[in-house]
Amino acid sequence: MGADAISAWAQVGTLVIVVASVWAALIQLRHIRAGNQLQALLSLERDFRAPELQAALTYIQEALPKRLEDSEYRGELEAIGFVDPVGHPEMIACNWLNEMGTLVKRGLVSEDTFMDLFAKLIVHCWKQVSPAIAIMRRQRGPGQYHDFEYLAMRAAGWLDRNPHGMSPHAFARTPLADYWLETDHELTKK
Repeated sequence: MGADAISAWAQVGTLVIVVASVWAALIQLRHIRAGNQLQALLSLERDFRAPELQAALTYIQEALPKRLEDSEYRGELEAIGFVDPVGHPEMIACNWLNEMGTLVKRGLVSEDTFMDLFAKLIVHCWKQVSPAIAIMRRQRGPGQYHDFEYLAMRAAGWLDRNPHGMSPHAFARTPLADYWLETDHELTKK
């Protein structure tokens, strides 16, 4: 075997080693990305469970529609400047959901995973709080909470595509016994 053949085989061997190294690096990067995604989602879940955010979400559901009937309350939302979350707890949820929209939009959090956890909540919150955002946009423009809006639109689309969540295709649901269905329907008829 001549020197040229040995050199050619050495180059092929070097190429194989380089390709294997690149392949291993790509696999390692995928694992690092998955670990980062997991850490981000765990952090978001922890933030979501914080008492302040939970109180704001409860406020949106239970009190905000009635509070929006008050012209002074609406005026506070419309005025340019800081909206105090003490008097407007919806701002806490709007800010958090706007931040989540930015993370999803920029691909820093997996959209499918995030939506699997929060899509129904996001759509519900947008429906409840969008009248307040519309008031804020009178003076602040359409950019106010645009990433929350983006998130809500993506969540609605995700729910249309996955109306029962993202279960594996072979997943068979267990029928649940709803012992109180008839009793509750009778109560709502009265």
